Amino acid sequence: MGAFPQTIYFTGANEPVGQEVDIRGLKVEGDLPPEVRGSFYRAVPDPAFPPMFDNDHTLSGDGMVSRLSFNEDGTADFAQKYVETARYKAEKAARKALFGKYRNPFTDDASVQGVDRTVANTTPVWHAGRLLMAKEDGRPYRVDPKTLETLGSYDFGGALKSETMTAHVRIDGQTGELFFYGYEADGQASTKVSYCVVAPDGTLKSEQWFDAPYCAMMHDFTISENYALFPIYPTTADLDRLKAGGEHWHHQPELDSWLGVMPRYGDVSEIKWFKGPKGCHSYHMMNAWEDAEGMLHFDACLNNTNAFAFIREPSGIHMGPQDVVGALTRWTVDPRSEGGEVTEMIIGPPGDFPVIPARLQGRPYKTGFMLSMNPQLQGPPLFAGPVGVSFNMLLRLDGMDTATPQVTNALALPPMAGFNEPVHVPATDPAKDGWLVFIMDQQIGDNQFVHEAWVVDAGNIGAGPVAKVNIPTRLRPQVHGWWVPQAQLDSLA
Repeated sequence: MGAFPQTIYFTGANEPVGQEVDIRGLKVEGDLPPEVRGSFYRAVPDPAFPPMFDNDHTLSGDGMVSRLSFNEDGTADFAQKYVETARYKAEKAARKALFGKYRNPFTDDASVQGVDRTVANTTPVWHAGRLLMAKEDGRPYRVDPKTLETLGSYDFGGALKSETMTAHVRIDGQTGELFFYGYEADGQASTKVSYCVVAPDGTLKSEQWFDAPYCAMMHDFTISENYALFPIYPTTADLDRLKAGGEHWHHQPELDSWLGVMPRYGDVSEIKWFKGPKGCHSYHMMNAWEDAEGMLHFDACLNNTNAFAFIREPSGIHMGPQDVVGALTRWTVDPRSEGGEVTEMIIGPPGDFPVIPARLQGRPYKTGFMLSMNPQLQGPPLFAGPVGVSFNMLLRLDGMDTATPQVTNALALPPMAGFNEPVHVPATDPAKDGWLVFIMDQQIGDNQFVHEAWVVDAGNIGAGPVAKVNIPTRLRPQVHGWWVPQAQLDSLA
C-alpha cells in the first residue's frame, strides 16, 4: 500500500485496505433489541490500486459492499466484497489503475476507452427485493444481498435510458414506490436530468427528462406527498475543461442556487424554479413536506460553499475547514405559485448525514437525527473520510414540524473517534422511536483502530449503545448505508 499518495485521502483511517472478509459468529455485547434482526449494508470506497494521479481522493475508490447481519442466536456476521464493476475487472486484469481523474474519461488509459467507469461506491439501495450499489456517475450494479456477489450493471430490465442514476433515491413508505433521478443523463457536463418513478414491484413506470439551469452536482433530492424537489447548487462541470484534462467539478460562488419543484406524478413541463442564495451547497437533505396551508418545506444540511477541499481548491477557493459555515436550513416555497425566490430559515446546527424514519419520507415529521462536531471536544478529532475529519456527535432534533426545532438529545464521542452515517430501524411498538445502527471508528494508537457496530435507542441516544459488536478487521470509512429487515431477506426466492 506504500505506493498510494501520502495525502489525507490515503493515510491514517483513510488508508486503503483492499481486503475482502467473511467473519462469522461475532459476539454481541449488551442487549440486542428484537427488532434489530436483519442486515446493515454499507458502501465503502476502497481503491484496489494506487491512482494514476497523486491528487486523487477518497471518492474515486472502488466500491466495496459490506454486510453486518444480526442473527437469531444473538451473534453477528460481517462480510465485505468488492463490487465487480467493469472498471474494477479491467484494472484487476491489468494489475494497475487504468482510469484517470475523478469523473474525467478524457484522462483514462486508451485501453479502457468506452468502458463503464463507475465505481458503484456510494449507497446500497434496497427496493423490490433487489440490492443495488449506486454512484451518481453511472448506472448501479446489482449485488446478491446474501452472498454479496456482483450480478452486473442494472438498467431495470432495459427500461432505463439515462446513463446515470443517483445514489440518493427516495422511497415513499406508504406507497412503496421508488423515486430517483440521474443528472448528466446523456453524457459529461450535460444539463439533462432524468426523473424516474419505480413501482413497488421494481418496474420502471416512467422516465422523463428536463434541463437543469446549468450542469450541477445534484447529489441528493427529495419528494413530498405531492411533489418532487430538485436542488441545484453551483458546483459545476464544463466539457472543455474535462477535455483539457481538468477536474470534473469547480465551485462557482457567484452563481445562484435553484430549487426545481414539480408534481411528483406530473409532467416535467410543469417544473417551476425558485431562486436560492448564491454560492451555497448541500450534499444531503433531511426531508421535504407540505404543511396544512399547502406550503412546501425543504430541509437540508446547507453550507456556504462546497464541503470538499478537493473541489474548492481547483476552483481557486482556499479556505480552512473552520471557514466552512453551515446549518440545518429550511427553504420554503409556495408550489402553487409560478416560481420566485425561496424563503430561508436556519432550523438547526451545522452537520450532515440526516436521518428520519423511512415511513415518514415526504410527510410532516417531528423528529430527525444528524451528525455534527462537538464544540467542546477536549482533544483531536478522528481524521477520516472525504472531508478529512470525522463527525463526533450524534444529535436528535424534535419539533421538525414547527418553525423552531430543538436539539433534545446528543451522543458525543471521545477524542480520535468518529461516527459513520447511521441507519434507522423501526420499533414494533409505534409509541417507541426505534433504533439507530452505525459503525463507530476510534484510533487507539499509531495507525491502530477499533471498529464497532453500535445499536442506540433513538429515544435516548445520549445513553450510548444498548448493544455493540467489535469488528476484528481494518475498515475504511463508509459513505452511506441501508437497513434490510430479516423478514424481507427471508422472503427472497
